[in-house]
Amino acid sequence: MRIFLLGSTGRTGGHILDVALARGHGVTAFVRSPGKLTARAGLTIVAGDPKDPQALAEALPGHDAVLSALGAPPREALRPSTLMTDFARSTVRAMQEAGVQRLGIVSAAVLFPEEGLFYAFFRWLLQHHARDLQRMEDEVTHTRLGWTIARPPRLVSSTEDTCRVATGALPPGGRVASFRATATFLVDAIERGRHLREIVGLAR
Repeated sequence: MRIFLLGSTGRTGGHILDVALARGHGVTAFVRSPGKLTARAGLTIVAGDPKDPQALAEALPGHDAVLSALGAPPREALRPSTLMTDFARSTVRAMQEAGVQRLGIVSAAVLFPEEGLFYAFFRWLLQHHARDLQRMEDEVTHTRLGWTIARPPRLVSSTEDTCRVATGALPPGGRVASFRATATFLVDAIERGRHLREIVGLAR
């Protein structure tokens, strides 16, 4: 399988890259800063801006799926922003132009209507980011693409590569998930054709 990866220099994206290459997939990493990646067997590095739909569309043909682990830097997450929406809009437009149908994308569990002070606090803290993520998801779900949206809670570093999953909900008691497990979930989903057009909650 040939995977087109967005966000490969981030923590989740780095794990997606590792998992996909270890399984023998070819990966094209589309990045603004190619110098942050090291050449590896099976990896093609393409320089470009993920908000540029034309550059994306030119690089996409011949790929079987797009995996996006693009995220907002902390300063963007705490103030009004359209960054994630802009990323999604460009990705969707490019995929439609290039004829690539399969998409796996990372969102966040803050969009689930969980009860309790813990979840209420994070919804308040991340209210601007949540609005941007919801619009991002809308850009994806209002298409005919074969999308899968992963909504993990707070992501942590760990070697664990499995997690509990629930369609349309956060697994009970879920407060964290690992970067590695989130990456593995997305690679599994596109490999096995699972969770098509589903929003999936992930948790340790």
